[in-house]
Amino acid sequence: MPSDVKEFLRQAAMQVGAGGSAGFVEVCIMHPLDLVKTRLQLQASPTSGTAKSTTYYNGVFDCIRKMARSEGVFSLYKGILPPVLVETPKRAVKFLTFEQYKRFFLFGSDKPTPLTFSLAGLGAGVTEAILVNPFEMVKVTLQANKNKMGQVPSTWAVTKQIINESGFGLNGLNRGLTATIGRNGVFNMIYFGFYHSVKGIVPEYKVHTVADVDPVKEFLRKVGIGFISGTLGSIVNIPFDVAKSRIQGPQPIPGQVKYRTTFGSMAIVAREEGFGALYKGLTPKVMRLGPGGAIMLVVYDYVYAFLDDYFK
Repeated sequence: MPSDVKEFLRQAAMQVGAGGSAGFVEVCIMHPLDLVKTRLQLQASPTSGTAKSTTYYNGVFDCIRKMARSEGVFSLYKGILPPVLVETPKRAVKFLTFEQYKRFFLFGSDKPTPLTFSLAGLGAGVTEAILVNPFEMVKVTLQANKNKMGQVPSTWAVTKQIINESGFGLNGLNRGLTATIGRNGVFNMIYFGFYHSVKGIVPEYKVHTVADVDPVKEFLRKVGIGFISGTLGSIVNIPFDVAKSRIQGPQPIPGQVKYRTTFGSMAIVAREEGFGALYKGLTPKVMRLGPGGAIMLVVYDYVYAFLDDYFK
């Protein structure tokens, strides 16, 4: 086998291993906040003169409290199986394709530029979205279910129900695909573009004049940049996330599809509930993807470095 092909496969294997590890760790820690975000996005704002229902959530902690009381503490992990099953290959694909798209978007430069990082992130996000959308459809269906944990159908039962009723297409298991592409594409464009551009500008923390870096300060540097990257990506892409939740979640009137297209759903939400409703779930989303983004990038960097040393 030629040496360049062997080296490419070695790097690809390390990118897959590091990316999968990063995704698995992040989803196990941060899933409850993803569920709270979805619940907040699914509920429509009450119209004037209409009383709020007893299950209306007035924010992150009110949602957690009401869910724990009415559905059980472990309800905060509803719908975790689909992301756990897909998170390792999903993040592996994201980081692997990001590295490959970087080569494509160099535009003749000898090293990556901020535009390279951003376009590579966009491409990785679109690729990731196509892979994970069926799992997202099942996850949102499970997260929208307000029954107690013992009464919630299994992941496989929900998947079969969606396929039997609507098939695999854009009205079935792949419903909301364009919204997922918009959400993931925009997020990763900002996430990777900001992180790698700023990481190259902010210097590493050296131990006095020695070439070795200070491990604690270097860890905090990466966490800080990763946190800002995840926060910025969350703020910009959340209208796509709200549209995705409305399209994939239960419709207001059973049997009638109200939310069909990405921008059409955004327009309906803004017209009926106000422009601010497009930012529903922003707090738990930032609480998840701020630190979650930092966790993923830091775990990726450290696992990749470990694998690189191990397989030299």
